[in-house]
Amino acid sequence: MTRDPHGAQEAADARPTARTIAEAWQRERPGTPVDSIGIVTPIWQLAKLFGDDRRAVLARAGVDTATLDLLSVLRRSGPPYTLTTREIGHRCLVTAGAVSQRVARAEREGLVTRAPAPDRSRAVLVALTPAGHELVEATVDQVLLRDAELIASLTPAQQTQLAELLRVLLDDVQDRVGDHGITQVGQL
Repeated sequence: MTRDPHGAQEAADARPTARTIAEAWQRERPGTPVDSIGIVTPIWQLAKLFGDDRRAVLARAGVDTATLDLLSVLRRSGPPYTLTTREIGHRCLVTAGAVSQRVARAEREGLVTRAPAPDRSRAVLVALTPAGHELVEATVDQVLLRDAELIASLTPAQQTQLAELLRVLLDDVQDRVGDHGITQVGQL
């Protein structure tokens, strides 16, 4: 059985694009508002591609996204790289339960320690260990260099313009849906 050398291209051509999706809706339901498809569909597609690629980079580095998110939040906090679980939840944009799971897993792996706050409050302090510090230092450049590769087709001016437009859109959508707590989707 011979393989069609053009088969892969034909399959790629058959994938719906934002334009073909909008055209199909207009054909099937004239008057349906389709202007958003040209923006929202590529954002969804990019989110999937960036997320899948980030998970692959992290898998090669031996860390999962939730753990790196926790370690990164602690590392970015500055010396002594210690935050309360409440602060971690706020900065990671996850629930207290998710923080507890992340901290427990990272603690088992020797990446963080946890201790009661010295002021006798109910707060729990989470601190980056030397092993956690080493892991985040070794991983952050891999992730950010890969991200830079993925957006390299845009000029620096285009990158700045797109970042500003995305910030404006995100702020507005957050206001419209009443949700300023985006869940973790590969933050670093």
